[in-house]
Amino acid sequence: MKNDKTDFTQGRILPKLAFFMLPILGALVLQAAYGAVDLLVVGRFGSTSGLSAVSTGSQVLNLVTFVVTQLAMGITVLIARYLGEKRPQYIGQVIGGTAIVFTLLAAALFVVLVFFARLISSLMQAPAEALDLTVSYVRICGSGIFFIVAYNMLSALFRGLGDSRSPLIFVLVACIVNVIGDLVLVAGFHLDAAGAAIATVAAQAVSVICAIAMLLKKELPFKIHRSDFKLNPQCKKFLGIGLPLALQEFLTQLSFLALCAFVNRLGLEASSGYGVACKIVNFAMLIPSSLMQSMASFVSQNVGAGNKKRAEQSMFTGIGIGLVFGCVVFALVWCKGDVLSSLFTADASVIANGYAYLKGFAPETIATAILFSMVGYFNGNDKTLWVMVQGLVQTLLVRLPMAYIMSIQPNASLTMIGLSAPTSTVVGILLNIGFFLWLKRYENQTSA
Repeated sequence: MKNDKTDFTQGRILPKLAFFMLPILGALVLQAAYGAVDLLVVGRFGSTSGLSAVSTGSQVLNLVTFVVTQLAMGITVLIARYLGEKRPQYIGQVIGGTAIVFTLLAAALFVVLVFFARLISSLMQAPAEALDLTVSYVRICGSGIFFIVAYNMLSALFRGLGDSRSPLIFVLVACIVNVIGDLVLVAGFHLDAAGAAIATVAAQAVSVICAIAMLLKKELPFKIHRSDFKLNPQCKKFLGIGLPLALQEFLTQLSFLALCAFVNRLGLEASSGYGVACKIVNFAMLIPSSLMQSMASFVSQNVGAGNKKRAEQSMFTGIGIGLVFGCVVFALVWCKGDVLSSLFTADASVIANGYAYLKGFAPETIATAILFSMVGYFNGNDKTLWVMVQGLVQTLLVRLPMAYIMSIQPNASLTMIGLSAPTSTVVGILLNIGFFLWLKRYENQTSA
């Protein structure tokens, strides 16, 4: 591999990590932006029921998207590992095999989201006034699930190659399409939540077309053959990395769906306020999320090249970057959460509910700076089974029980419900520190 910007095994860590992370951050910002635009436009030009429908429906779509993203992490890690080991001849098989796996996954998700949309919306305890709109939102987005799955697979492929700029370009195109679609369909034709869903699907379709076009034009360090598109031995390796992450993410997102259901029981205004807060939370988590995704590829290359010390140094560099920005975001969310909420709606009660949740959530912006960099490090080290275990402990033993207990109190507080997130993250940090120290001791003993 040439000593260039896609070679993470040489040179100063901070500039290389920052250069790779910034486009990923930009892509995540744009993804959060076009999700936020749905809520913003519906909040301004639609109804309160439509706002609740987009809030609840987007939680369902977030579950699907985040699970697919984590499964696709197996592609990123495997491709980066082969590049670090200087064995690019296996990458074609990785891409062909995973394309078949993701196609089968998309078909299954299509059936679930389209034909069981009403059941899903009812399980989410969508307010009665917003139930039909929620069903429409889930069903329309489910019909475009092939594009959502394909986008995440292609993004993972580019990141594995050390190219984080190309996904930024095609998500920018998607963002523009979504904004135009929302304005035309929601503000212009008054289609409310259904219009926002149609715009989202159209945006994802355009992004996939752009991604395929860019991949075909890209000079690749490997060949892809028609015979690669089958279930092959690389599928097992990819699933071995991605499945634990996907399972952990699935259960984590289920916990957020349960949390959404807890909040929905508090009424339409609480539901809408929580939805607004979630969009702000998506933005607050962008830097830790981009660090986690960057770390997986960065660490994997160095592990493949046999440079574990540099891999550890990159993790500590990521934690430092995250803490600097995390403190700034904490101050903004804690002090100006009401102003941020008012960007999405003019309803004073919805704003108050959104701000109440954000006050409890705010410490999470600092805690995740540590946790996500450590998780990215373990992902790049193929320790995804551990990542799954610590994630399940956080979700099932801390976040869900605490959120449920807070939601059934006589004077249930969105602030206390929101506090369940940073509490579970602190537990995750302690678990990961313990595992990191144990892993270092084990490696020292085996190498002695």
